[in-house]
Amino acid sequence: MLLDLTLDEITEYALKLGLPKFRGKQIFDALYKAKTLNEISNLSKDIKEKIKNDYPNWEIVKLLESKDGTKKMALKLSDGSLVESVLLSYKYGNTVCVSTQVGCRMGCKFCASTIGGLKRNLSAGEILLQVLIYNKILGGTEKERKVTNVVLMGCGEPLDNYDNVTKFLKLVSSENGLNISERNISLSTCGLVEKIRKLADDGFKVTLTISLHAPNDEIRKKIMPVANAYKIKDILSACDYYFDKTGRRVIFEYALIENINSSEENIKELGKLLKGRSCLVNFIPLNSIKEQNLMGVTRKRAYFLSSLLEKEGVNSTVRRTMGEDIEGACGQLRNKLGGAV
Repeated sequence: MLLDLTLDEITEYALKLGLPKFRGKQIFDALYKAKTLNEISNLSKDIKEKIKNDYPNWEIVKLLESKDGTKKMALKLSDGSLVESVLLSYKYGNTVCVSTQVGCRMGCKFCASTIGGLKRNLSAGEILLQVLIYNKILGGTEKERKVTNVVLMGCGEPLDNYDNVTKFLKLVSSENGLNISERNISLSTCGLVEKIRKLADDGFKVTLTISLHAPNDEIRKKIMPVANAYKIKDILSACDYYFDKTGRRVIFEYALIENINSSEENIKELGKLLKGRSCLVNFIPLNSIKEQNLMGVTRKRAYFLSSLLEKEGVNSTVRRTMGEDIEGACGQLRNKLGGAV
């Protein structure tokens, strides 16, 4: 797909088709304005015919808007797969939460995107497409972008799709494209230790976010099958390595689940585990997952537990809940629509 390519690669692609060099830039501009092939006015029918098999073919199946301004999109790709992404609007800017896979094989009990398992990886261009469409919806262009931040926190495990995800990071931060700084990009992972270290070794400096959700391996194994492969101590060692290489503070996400990981003892244990590290714990009042019979705690309880962790010497916050009225949690909208059409 053409969106997988850089400007230089698209220019080379155009030349191989026998087109003038400037046509490559025109194709690139159309891609980054999220134009469909039919919307491109400066390319002839003959040129469109030549590139149609490589040009992204997509359709917005559903676009929902919450009362708080959050938008959620179900996007149909060329093979009929559905992916979802979310636009979160804050005072400081607009954040797009992208999916990196169709489904997910990590099997976390509290996440709707794992229901049905992994279908396939998304290409770098398919991840980028989600950002470009929202930029278009906001009235932005490739030069005057309205999207300010990106979080790889939608459906899928980003580090399980390492090559495509890191290629996306290069594309979305390129000066020729949206030019979104890596400092404005967050990547959330279940804790694939080898890939965390590789991310640091490969020179990326995104904000690393770890889906921790438990103060010990025993509890973590109950809700995250990946815990059978990676112990918390090994994940923390990889996080220390990432911090040493990048200087970027690591964020630990912790979904508060009733009767599983949300007792005062759990939080005190979490404090002992993380004290002394340059990190932040982001408590999440869980969106209830009826398929797994899991319930989140109240926001009042979440704030109490956050203050308790602060007393243990660890910085923490409680995530603002957004998009609850539009199937806001990962995988909820895609599952409701059937996953593919």
